[in-house]
Amino acid sequence: MELILKQDVENLGYKDDVVTVKNGYGRNFLIPTGKAELATVSAKKILAENIKQRAHKEAKVIDDAKKTAEELAKLEIKISSKVGKGNKLFGSINNADLAEALTKEGHHIDRKFINIQGGTIKATGPYNAQIRLHREVVVDFDFEVVGEK
Repeated sequence: MELILKQDVENLGYKDDVVTVKNGYGRNFLIPTGKAELATVSAKKILAENIKQRAHKEAKVIDDAKKTAEELAKLEIKISSKVGKGNKLFGSINNADLAEALTKEGHHIDRKFINIQGGTIKATGPYNAQIRLHREVVVDFDFEVVGEK
């Protein structure tokens, strides 16, 4: 089944991509939730026209994402957490905690677009996360988890 995505779907594609999925996934999940529509001939023509019109605006969005990426590269984030023996954390640090720390620094980034290598963090130390600001702009962001004093 061929579909046109109306919004970004993780591990499948980005908005306005034409993707091929199994019938059940498209018919029972993507279409009813409004994440996709059938890729008919007329829908593909409309999509092509919309992409042409949006190309100019897209360049500005990419420039803004690159500026944000440069600002993020200058940031040094330290997330503090309670620590037990052997630098193990009580609880864990995840992408929502990193998103909250970035928001405090003035960069609102949705937690869905932050991917911490290895998933959740359960010990202190330096870590790396990938932040997707745009489909073409992905930033490797280094941060550190420190123990509270």
